[in-house]
Amino acid sequence: MRILFLTDVYFPRVNGVSTSINTFRTDLGAAGIETVLVAPAYGTPGEGDDPSVIRVAAGRVPRDPEDRRMRWGALCAALAPLESQRFDLVHIQTPFLAHYAGLRHARRTGVPVLATYHTFFEEYLHHYVPMLPRSLGRSLARRFTLSQCAALSAIVAPSEPMRELLKAYGVRARIEVIPTGLPADRYVRGDGARFRRQFAIPLDRPLLLYVGRVAHEKNIEFLLHSFVALRRLRPDALFAIAGEGPAREHLQTLARQLGVAQALYFIGYLEREHTLADCYAAADVFVFASRTETQGLVLLEALAQGRPVVSTAVLGTTSILQPGCGARVAPEKADAFALTVADILDDPQRASRLSAQALEYAQGWASALMSWRLAKLYRELKHPSAATATVAAAHG
Repeated sequence: MRILFLTDVYFPRVNGVSTSINTFRTDLGAAGIETVLVAPAYGTPGEGDDPSVIRVAAGRVPRDPEDRRMRWGALCAALAPLESQRFDLVHIQTPFLAHYAGLRHARRTGVPVLATYHTFFEEYLHHYVPMLPRSLGRSLARRFTLSQCAALSAIVAPSEPMRELLKAYGVRARIEVIPTGLPADRYVRGDGARFRRQFAIPLDRPLLLYVGRVAHEKNIEFLLHSFVALRRLRPDALFAIAGEGPAREHLQTLARQLGVAQALYFIGYLEREHTLADCYAAADVFVFASRTETQGLVLLEALAQGRPVVSTAVLGTTSILQPGCGARVAPEKADAFALTVADILDDPQRASRLSAQALEYAQGWASALMSWRLAKLYRELKHPSAATATVAAAHG
């Protein structure tokens, strides 16, 4: 089987979509399913070395130095030679130019097309178009989603809450819940002491950690206010933020205003193969409060390193934050969130118990299993009559 992936974002741009695409492609390849990926060119050394990734000329996005916008003419030109090649399906990963180019290619070649709904746009718009009334933004986002989903053979939702949200919008296409899993290397324990030495973080002080895009919709500002509250309980606490994004300057200014800048470390992007595992392992507690996650992959990565997690539970994160997972769910109230963190820092036995639960729970999220489920969906879309017959037989 051969699948054409299209996306508006990919490495070296680090985010959940890039990670998900890379994880699924690796495991699908190991299962004998070939994938070709069409993605933007970022102009970085070595990005053209993988022959299975077709890079498309792209321009910069205003006020967003990390992302690139593919040029439509270049995208069509890149896809034209692929029309004579055999692909069984088209799998769209993002809802911008890649979506419309993917639909166009699928229609021209007569193959089914599906998309993964990675991004909760209803909560994103007001951060990036603040002059737009939130109610109007939500209405536009829902109509946009409905319009796009109507043209698809199927949709992959990363979590059950996202499937329910799409159904509430009125989406009638088939929706399958297939989370992004963890590759085997995410379970290899990192060296926390090495990371602390590398970034001059004292070995004997409690460290909170956030990993992810440093963007306004991630609600890191709330984590900073919670950290201020925590410092009243634990003046020795430190906080590290690993990642990059448009909110970094604002958060640095806020940290100075709140008087915690000297206890805050902005780490930036980390090399995923080794340094990121070390980063997770260096933390005493992983903290998270995003309102926009369709899944929350970094929560799983933290749990796989045995890190106790304190997080709010909103949208996709609720599918991960289950009883016995090694996490404590806290309300989005700074004092209550801080107290939950302090309860772990002040009780080594509780921290050890949560760590053991985290390690065990994370084992159930192996990426090979998730890729097997995706491959099954591909086969059913390619041979819909056979899938219907199987379902009918199962129901006697």
